[in-house]
Amino acid sequence: MDLAYLRAHPEHLPTFLTHQRIRETPVSGGDICAASRLTLDDGHSLFAKTWPQERAGRPAPEGFFAAEAAGLRWLREAGGVPVPEVVVALPELLALDWVEPGEPTPEGAERFGRELAVTHRAGATVFGAQWAGFIGALPADNTPDPGPWSDWFARRRLAPYLRMSIDGGALTGVEAALVEQVVDRIGEFGGDEPPARVHGDLWPGNLLWGADGRAWLIDPAAHGGHRESDLAQLALFGGPPHHDRIMAAYREAWPLADGWRERVPLHQLHLLLAHTALFGATYRDAVARAARAALGGAGRATVER
Repeated sequence: MDLAYLRAHPEHLPTFLTHQRIRETPVSGGDICAASRLTLDDGHSLFAKTWPQERAGRPAPEGFFAAEAAGLRWLREAGGVPVPEVVVALPELLALDWVEPGEPTPEGAERFGRELAVTHRAGATVFGAQWAGFIGALPADNTPDPGPWSDWFARRRLAPYLRMSIDGGALTGVEAALVEQVVDRIGEFGGDEPPARVHGDLWPGNLLWGADGRAWLIDPAAHGGHRESDLAQLALFGGPPHHDRIMAAYREAWPLADGWRERVPLHQLHLLLAHTALFGATYRDAVARAARAALGGAGRATVER
């Protein structure tokens, strides 16, 4: 099987894999999926993701790989940050063009900052998306919504994962009350903007530094959202290499609204709540810190106005 045949007959890929007709080498795929490098007969390489059957013996959630494929294509269409081409998108697997890994450089970081502004500027017609959403293995409500952003964010990106985290025992009443205050006061934070074209899960692990010197977007939860959400998520868990260069280049290309620094913990809260919903109490303290910081930022913003 070569790339031309695979493009013409993507539905044949699972059969070729089952019968070991394609060289398959396991690679790191994160916490959710199994991943491998596929080497075709013409020497072309692909990155393939599958849903491990050992995850409670169930197949991937309906629309899981279709959603990722739709998001990758949508981000790629923006012409900003490079995104791997989707070669095969089937209910049970996703295969992308292989990106040869490289090392981050200051020049690559600055280019990424400028290109991320281009991706965001491509925009979206509404908040949410035309496809089902997922954040990790969890569903994300992508019902198209005209906004405003603050109301959409509270209803679609904070409240659902707060409820999941409470129901799963990951948060106590103390943390839950803090997040509920954020939801109740969402209109005080400011910064509402029209929907941007966002990655949606842009923690540093979803930034792939390529051998071509560029940073590539992978594993998106793409939708129409707030560009500050991508930038805030990028700062989580220590941030990426040359983070200051990324931010400076981004802000030069597309300045951020007043008060963006105070809103960083607000935007981070969504991804942290998804972590407590997925992984439990390990991220409880991080949720509490972000909620307290967000509330403090709202107070400062109110005073400034």
